[in-house]
Amino acid sequence: MYHEKEHVKQMNPRLIASRNKPRGWDLSSVEVKMADVPKFVKDAIYGSSEPMPQGSEEVRGYDFSNGVNYHALLESYRTTGFQASNFGKAVVEVNNMIKKKLEPLPQPEDGLSNYDYLDPGQRPINNCTIFLGFTSNMISSGVRETIKYLVKNNMVDCIVTTAGGIEEDLMKCIAPSYLGDFSLRGAELRKKGINRIGNLLVPNNNYCRLEEWILPLWDKMLEEQKTQGVRWTPSKVISRLGKEINHTDSVCYWAYKNNIPIFNPALTDGALGDTLYFHSVKNPGLVIDIVEDIRKMNNTSIYAKNTGMIILGGGLIKHHICNANLMLSGLPLGNVVCVSATSRRSETQHFSQQMSSSKDGR
Repeated sequence: MYHEKEHVKQMNPRLIASRNKPRGWDLSSVEVKMADVPKFVKDAIYGSSEPMPQGSEEVRGYDFSNGVNYHALLESYRTTGFQASNFGKAVVEVNNMIKKKLEPLPQPEDGLSNYDYLDPGQRPINNCTIFLGFTSNMISSGVRETIKYLVKNNMVDCIVTTAGGIEEDLMKCIAPSYLGDFSLRGAELRKKGINRIGNLLVPNNNYCRLEEWILPLWDKMLEEQKTQGVRWTPSKVISRLGKEINHTDSVCYWAYKNNIPIFNPALTDGALGDTLYFHSVKNPGLVIDIVEDIRKMNNTSIYAKNTGMIILGGGLIKHHICNANLMLSGLPLGNVVCVSATSRRSETQHFSQQMSSSKDGR
């Protein structure tokens, strides 16, 4: 039988003594001196900071206690940190573009107008020519409505997109797309005649209806080429499609209405290319010239007073816009600003750092 007293007698005397002391740590025999810690260790942990660069801003987000002020909210992104700061920088640069765009267009010092294009149908120049580039997924998604707003309200001057950016815009005027899920298997959807774009779903019937709508237009354009000598280019084709779709939800429609060119050096890459192929088999002869468009695209940059680039995505649309603005390299020119957003990163670039500040009087 267990007896506590017998157990206590067998315990170590030191343990018995410790039981009679107040509970807690006994540090009487322990001495810690900072002098014993090597100096390099202390310096590594508590090294002094150099002064922050002049003008450094403190990290601070938006205080919703003051209610919701959307201008202040977006302004606060710049000092919020992480990707919000990149977004905030983009807001600042886009506002700079708008401010410059609204300024009066200065006249050349020699009194001669160098603002007139050889093409009388070219969009008039303003003090900041804004290039907008976007990949097709921007139109597949609800960002289309934002882009439509910009084009409808004449806030951009030149657009570059892919074939998908055109066909998706036109198709949405004919039939809707739907929300799905990223995890849906393409093979299973294919059996059901459904296409997946990320987490968006497009019934195959939409493409069929697009073909039914557009094939007669290819016939008309071919006839005008033969009888009227029309030289079709991708931008002219897209403008015509915008006119024919005649739908106020369409980006192409508002670009046509406001004489904003949409350049597309890869018009055949997508469903549009499929319809052009089928049409060429049935009724061959339609010619779409990209050379005339590249001249118009580059001239838009060369004759601009200032340029701004808003680029959503990468690849073809980004390269095409940046290459046009490179035509200014070595020439007197204005401020060139690029706001770029891709799936990997967002960046705001000042190309003006490599270029001079004015091209007045050229």
